[in-house]
Amino acid sequence: MRLGVLDIGSNTVHLLLVDAHPGARPVPFASHKRPISLVQYLDTDGNITDEGQHELTEFVLEAWEFAARHKADDLLAFCTSAIREATNGPAVLARVKHETTVTLQELTGSEEASMTFFAVRRWYGWGAGPILNLDIGGGSFEMAFGQDELPEVATSVPLGASRLTRDWLAEDPPSAKSVKELRRYIRATLAPAVRQFDGLGRANVVAGTSKTFRSLARVAGAAPSAAGPYVKRTLNATDLGVWAQRISAMKSEDRLFLPGVSEARAHQLLAGALVAEAALEMFKFKKIRICPWALREGLILRRLDQLVFAGPLDPAPHVMEPAAARQAIEATPA
Repeated sequence: MRLGVLDIGSNTVHLLLVDAHPGARPVPFASHKRPISLVQYLDTDGNITDEGQHELTEFVLEAWEFAARHKADDLLAFCTSAIREATNGPAVLARVKHETTVTLQELTGSEEASMTFFAVRRWYGWGAGPILNLDIGGGSFEMAFGQDELPEVATSVPLGASRLTRDWLAEDPPSAKSVKELRRYIRATLAPAVRQFDGLGRANVVAGTSKTFRSLARVAGAAPSAAGPYVKRTLNATDLGVWAQRISAMKSEDRLFLPGVSEARAHQLLAGALVAEAALEMFKFKKIRICPWALREGLILRRLDQLVFAGPLDPAPHVMEPAAARQAIEATPA
């Protein structure tokens, strides 16, 4: 069967379609995405502007049609911190529902961290033992620890790379003072969150998910994405510290010459590096493994597990069934 996940993130809006069935690994079939940074569409009151809402609804319609044309059987649609933390988040969700018929399920920070951890556990397996997972998004930073499929502790803080860049690093390249102040803010924000993990034991594996970690690892010498998902990739704290210093002295346009850095991510690479550096330091680990699976895969795998007990295509509350959409599109003259 063909499953899809529509991920409304803070940096990118992304539809991923996979072919899978219960007990099998999901195999990517197609994807459709657009670099819409909803964090950049926030006004001074924390509302997503009308322009941002228009961009969002236009993409959701595109994704809806894309899934139908590619005969998706089941589609999960969700949103994370950009809408979750926006002052007018409920109104944005209502507008999307009204204009597209798609219901976006708003994940809490804890749910986001838990589902990402779930994917990481499935990737590394039971033999990995206790896992600590770190995920740097555009609007938030998720952390989760556990020995089972779901974590014992899962939490989120507003330390996304795009959010921090907008709020703290206005200059390009940033001043030494602004970088120092951001470092201080990151550590102050992380401290109470890290304390939640006290007494849980030591992780055997520290995993990093998200495009930010993949980009940082690539800059530090890890294999390119073209080498495939099964190549082992790590990011050492020492290398991370060196590159954070180098990137802080570079303009965004110069960062584009670094391996694995896209135009959409170049301006926020430093903020991501500072969050990663602080997290490894405060959790007292010297390296992190890069996991190719993250939130989208976690939701797909969880949905497949539900099908074992609920029966084929028994919809979860947040599932959009594109069968009717496919019929409507196929009936529309080209």
